[in-house]
Amino acid sequence: MQIVAVGRPEVPPLEMPTRFRMEIVYFMTVPGDHGAPAKLPEGEYWIDPVEARQWLDDLVVCVVSPLDAASKAEIPLTDEHETWLQWMVDHNVNHVRLG
Repeated sequence: MQIVAVGRPEVPPLEMPTRFRMEIVYFMTVPGDHGAPAKLPEGEYWIDPVEARQWLDDLVVCVVSPLDAASKAEIPLTDEHETWLQWMVDHNVNHVRLG
């Protein structure tokens, strides 16, 4: 599966495992928050660049339970997550499409 930087044809696509389709939701910015559009087409995601850098620094992503907002867990980044986040930061990308 490829990750494509929306509106940035000069940025080479990044190859990711198919399972990343289910994992990208851990990283996406809530629509309307932190500069994210209120609505994105299906298969497109907005990632806050400040959070992307923080996750890389911390090597974890904090996940909030959809059933209990007070329940949070820190999930260690995989090598693939690190590669993807580094690609995002290196190319200053915040809007991606899964292809």
